[in-house]
Amino acid sequence: MLFKSAFLLLPLLAKAAPAGLTFQNAEMDYPQVFESVDTADVSLDLEELRLVQFAADQPPIWISELEKLNAKAAGKKFMDITETPTLGFTGYFLPSATTAKYTYPSPGNHTKYIKKLYKSLDIDHMKEVLTKFSSFRTRYYRSETGKQSQKWLLSQILEIASKHKGMSVQEFPHAWGQNSIIVRFPSAKKASKDEGPVTILGAHQDSTNSWPFLPAPGADDDGSGTTTSLEALRALADANFTPNDPVEFHYFSAEEGGLLGSQAVAKAYEDKGVKVKAMLQMDMTAWVQKGTTESVGIIQDYVDPDLTTFLEQLVEKYLDIPSVKTQCGYACSDHASFGKAGYQSAFAIESTFENSNHHIHTTEDTINHPEFSFTHMRE
Repeated sequence: MLFKSAFLLLPLLAKAAPAGLTFQNAEMDYPQVFESVDTADVSLDLEELRLVQFAADQPPIWISELEKLNAKAAGKKFMDITETPTLGFTGYFLPSATTAKYTYPSPGNHTKYIKKLYKSLDIDHMKEVLTKFSSFRTRYYRSETGKQSQKWLLSQILEIASKHKGMSVQEFPHAWGQNSIIVRFPSAKKASKDEGPVTILGAHQDSTNSWPFLPAPGADDDGSGTTTSLEALRALADANFTPNDPVEFHYFSAEEGGLLGSQAVAKAYEDKGVKVKAMLQMDMTAWVQKGTTESVGIIQDYVDPDLTTFLEQLVEKYLDIPSVKTQCGYACSDHASFGKAGYQSAFAIESTFENSNHHIHTTEDTINHPEFSFTHMRE
């Protein structure tokens, strides 16, 4: 039920690695698994050292890719900062260049506009998109099928953009080959030198299995958020959406690798001094756990409190279901990258974190569950 959430927002250096770092209770017999599966699709050096941070108040440490996989299997959340160790440093060393803090208006009355857009959302089209997107063997960022899924997603976005003369689409390249994608609706003030601060709606396009060489359909994580975003993008393009300030849709690569794609994008924006009014992440938007009340989960930790309050007000004003407060911990999705860069970010999810889909990172993360709801996604 997170489409309306998307529409509502728019109008508006390290220590040495400890030897043999392990995460007990979650380690897999990787050598045995490695011998029993086809690994040709994935290019991953399990001995490569990566600089990883597990908490905001702890220094990063060097661990191997294998140890990183063990950490993820154990449910640890982290940022792999190997390529972006200075993300967020601008505010420390150049105080005059710190990002502006924005205040947000009252929810206003945009009911007529929202209803018009909502009517154009097509559940059958969403099913078609997500069925295809989750049919790739895996969308793991270091896999060949992960590159193929990104190119397919790009083709869908380009088709949408062709219907709106002002939209721009660009790939944000990454060394691992699965690129992030940035779609921009220019400001109505584009003739002006200053278009105004940008509002960003994010989702991550990649998927993973706890053992990344295995299939990972990733229908909910985060095929649902990507499909939610893509359908909102299509509706806005068809309506010839022209915002007062620019709006961007981001489809991040390599979230499952430690927020790699979004960190790279946030670092580029920080370095260029891009002004960001708000960043909303949509990661997992489809699951309604049996026996629970349908709701929108609004993350409360590691987010901007003002933007989060504004999002809750929008849900109360415009949605047919309530919001619920929930937490997800450090670095739980791509909003964390923008928060680290000093930008105001928020995160909406399908439910409370406890009642969210427990099939993620397995071969069972498919649309074939009674709790998987396209109606919930559309809202």
